[in-house]
Amino acid sequence: MNASKIHALCCVTAIVAALPSVAAAAEDPAKYPSKAIRWVVPFPPGGGNDTIARLVGQQMAASLGQQVLIDNRPGAAGALGAQVAATAPADGYTIFLAGVGSHGLNPNLRKKLPYDAVKDFDAISLIASAPLLVVVHPSLPVKSVKELIALAKAKPGVINYASNGTGGSSHMAVELFDMIAGTKMTHVPYKGLAPALTDLMSGEVQVMFSSAVAMLPQVKAGRLRAVAMTGAKRSAAIPDIPTVAEAGLKGYETGSWYGAVAPAGTPKYAIDKLAAEIIRITKSPAITNKLVEEAVIPVGSTPAEFGAYIKSEIARWGKVIKSGGIKVE
Repeated sequence: MNASKIHALCCVTAIVAALPSVAAAAEDPAKYPSKAIRWVVPFPPGGGNDTIARLVGQQMAASLGQQVLIDNRPGAAGALGAQVAATAPADGYTIFLAGVGSHGLNPNLRKKLPYDAVKDFDAISLIASAPLLVVVHPSLPVKSVKELIALAKAKPGVINYASNGTGGSSHMAVELFDMIAGTKMTHVPYKGLAPALTDLMSGEVQVMFSSAVAMLPQVKAGRLRAVAMTGAKRSAAIPDIPTVAEAGLKGYETGSWYGAVAPAGTPKYAIDKLAAEIIRITKSPAITNKLVEEAVIPVGSTPAEFGAYIKSEIARWGKVIKSGGIKVE
């Protein structure tokens, strides 16, 4: 036997010898999870996304018997955190809090996105959705969706609307409204919700579609007027406020959403177990009540349902962004 054949035989022997140790190191599905799970959240602590992850994560930790550690990675409209999660080991111990920004808007807005929202992730479950509240400054002679549409059509480009940043959910909600209603309001982007809300209450801008939790205190104080909610149905937290669709703009529905995904290639047993946990948690009365109080709607979908939803969101927002000629780069 020549030297090359001996070398080849040794290599094969080494590979075969290594196989048992690899198998031994593999996760036993029955024992999953056997260590802490990292949940990457692409926003700073304290916001709505972070609150959802911590609320669900605490419940998961209690039932799974392992810690769920929140890893906040803000930046680039969710792209930084998504990249961190997408490149993590696909072993069931890293999950990512996906949302309309990272998995609906970014794929259409950013040409050099460091991840693929579909190919780089396996869907676990859509946790919840959060419709936005449509508010106007009291000086604007508008008390309904029909009146807002009529005024915007009568004065195209005159009504200014605020958002907490170009390409965000509050911006895109109005772009969708304009597209369906045939109106044209002028976008005034801000660096965050606080400055936008300040100018809205002062009358510098007249309209905003944003978080119900942030807007309701100002509505109750009379500083803003609530017109409608952007969801498919009325919020149990504010049942007197109609949806945009039932108030006159059929086919309109939007808002924020929160879901769990894992790096592509994560074992099916891990995906299925995590999905079952999230579904159980979102159906529990205690969690449901907490979410409803914040005008958030619990969902709890299967991995297949959530995967299809992500693809539909990318397609839907692609049409809106193309129609509005919106760019962030």
